[in-house]
Amino acid sequence: MVLFDRFWKSSRAGASEPDGAPAEYFALYESARPLDEDDDDDAPRPRVSGTPDFAAWDAKLAGIDEALDVAEKRRLRWWQRDYWRVRSRWWWAGRAAMAFAAIFALLVSWLLITAPLSKSLEPIAPPQVTLLASDGTPIARQGAVVEAPVKVADLPPHVVQAFLAIEDRRFYSHWGIDPRGIARAAWTGYGGGSTITQQLAKFTFLTPEQSLSRKAREALIAIWLESWLTKDEILERYLSNAYFGDNQYGLRAASLHYFYRQPEKLRPEQAAMLAGLLQAPSRYAPTKHYDKAKKRMELVIGSMVDEGYLTAAEAAALPDPRIDVRTRDDNLPTGTYFADWALPLAREGMEAGYSKAVLTTTLDSRLQALASRIVARAPLGPNKGGAQVALVAMRRNGEVVAMVGGRDYSASPFNRATQARRQPGSTFKTFVYLTALEAGWEPDDTIPNTPITQGSYRPKNAREQYSDQITLEDAFAQSSNVAAVRLLQAVGSDKVIRTARRLGITAPMTEGDPSLALGTSSMTLMELTAAYAGIAANEYPVEPHAFARGEPGWWEWLTTRKGSMSSSTHDDLEGMLRAAINRGTGRNAVLPIANFGKTGTTQDYRDALFVGYAGDLVVGVWVGNDDNTPLNGVTGGSTPARIWRDFMRGALKVEAAPAPKVETSPDPQGPVQPLDVLEGEQIPLGQDGASISIDGAGVTIRQDGAPVEVRVDGQGVAVQPSASPTPVDPP
Repeated sequence: MVLFDRFWKSSRAGASEPDGAPAEYFALYESARPLDEDDDDDAPRPRVSGTPDFAAWDAKLAGIDEALDVAEKRRLRWWQRDYWRVRSRWWWAGRAAMAFAAIFALLVSWLLITAPLSKSLEPIAPPQVTLLASDGTPIARQGAVVEAPVKVADLPPHVVQAFLAIEDRRFYSHWGIDPRGIARAAWTGYGGGSTITQQLAKFTFLTPEQSLSRKAREALIAIWLESWLTKDEILERYLSNAYFGDNQYGLRAASLHYFYRQPEKLRPEQAAMLAGLLQAPSRYAPTKHYDKAKKRMELVIGSMVDEGYLTAAEAAALPDPRIDVRTRDDNLPTGTYFADWALPLAREGMEAGYSKAVLTTTLDSRLQALASRIVARAPLGPNKGGAQVALVAMRRNGEVVAMVGGRDYSASPFNRATQARRQPGSTFKTFVYLTALEAGWEPDDTIPNTPITQGSYRPKNAREQYSDQITLEDAFAQSSNVAAVRLLQAVGSDKVIRTARRLGITAPMTEGDPSLALGTSSMTLMELTAAYAGIAANEYPVEPHAFARGEPGWWEWLTTRKGSMSSSTHDDLEGMLRAAINRGTGRNAVLPIANFGKTGTTQDYRDALFVGYAGDLVVGVWVGNDDNTPLNGVTGGSTPARIWRDFMRGALKVEAAPAPKVETSPDPQGPVQPLDVLEGEQIPLGQDGASISIDGAGVTIRQDGAPVEVRVDGQGVAVQPSASPTPVDPP
């Protein structure tokens, strides 16, 4: 007790109160005398009358003691305070163990996610893939040369010793990190500081960046690998993944490439040369730098002598290895526009491993060569600085059979058919008119063709030609901008967007934007062409693919139902697409067979497109500048339409068709009304009764009913009066 400690014990030590003590002293203790000296200080005793009330005074003085304690604690440093001293060593040890366990659990979780052991079994570079055209013709080979992994138990001792001598002498004795090796490398500059385990961690799990954090992660993963794999397993994965130059990954690939023999049969000098390549594979590759590779080999052999793997006499007797590279017969490119697009799709379906693959694609080698020739001769200006072009051709089911992503792959591998997102222009109007047809509109229904203003937006027709009313079919054929904007407003932009989405368009589209009708939402040519393939097949969406697909199973048929339009709607839409070619803006794309398509030209002639189909082919063509600068007056109905026509003629093996004739409207201020020229039909030439008709090779011109026949044959041009019908008297 506080009072007992302060007063009573001190009095027992000899500091007794004098007889002349003040009265306040005894009043404090409610006693006229202290306790007897014979009493036991430590024995508990009840309070009797006349003894001090220590408990009551303890309560009164407790607040004073607490205030003193607080003031005292404030004067102490944080590490001098009582609550640190009261904890036992076992308490702190337990807390430290718990913290270490938590950190270890987090570390193991991180390693399981970022450095799974299975990843060290996979090749660090994608294995080689050879692509074949649909007829079996090789078209491209891409990827690293990777062969089967090696087994340490199957290799001759001198092969393993060569790598250990130059890369990691203490491999079988360290635990993933070798401080002695690091010190030796820093002091002598001889050898590398990283162990084989660290190198495996580096090229299997980490990026090639140089930083302290990456080095720390490398050491951590090395310890992790040593904890879970045997030394031989680590060495096998290292030898099977290391890069040896010339695009060769792994010891087996390098052994076959440089010496044309399996690694199990390598001679000591050959193993030493391969081991020497690992420090700088490109600089020491013996196919290009044999002298450097030989000097490096001699360094490896010297290390083998130092480690006792070879005697000096054995090392001196080793001959110089002879390089035996068996070159391939073919000279396949490593990349083309089609191959660059198809290979990622191929690797998605391939299992990770060391085996090479040979895959047959949907590419038609004849059509691909045809597309390349037509693009090469297109009038696009000089190769440097001229306009670019892209062409993609596919079957109605989405099988891509030809692709051109630019004028010169070697100069620019950027694929403008699959990577460039450009405005489709008026080719997007097809989705607007399809929405209207599905809403109940008919091709013969009319819509105003007069100027329109929506806020600050004021679309214009080409050459600013307008009329009071125009049918939907004529508006589509002539690519009237104001009619398309009005039709978008009539059917609703939200419905047009839904139609485009159903057909496979994924580009961002803004609801309520009137310019949407004119194709202001950027998309790839591949995406746009696939949407037209859905129209051609009347089954959508169509997914472009580079590898043949089998017939869908019943589950896929149930879960991935395709959309389609009614037969009447499909017929009406095809009639509009046919009119756009026969008597509209796409007349340069006319063929002697049924063909359907739509032109597209963006603002200021920045993009020109033609997309359409004939037979079983759907083809899209784009022309434009990479920097989005305007073209020199090129429209979708000019160069792109001609490229499309020439490709289709060669692909479908059809002869050229004569360009359709056109007739000027009686109203000189009205729009041009292009017409199909039907055999035998009389076409008026003006207001004076003149007309013309075509019959086979002859052309008959009538003036006031009097025919004049013009025939073109092998003898030239003949003009003669046509036989008039014999008049018949009335009965």
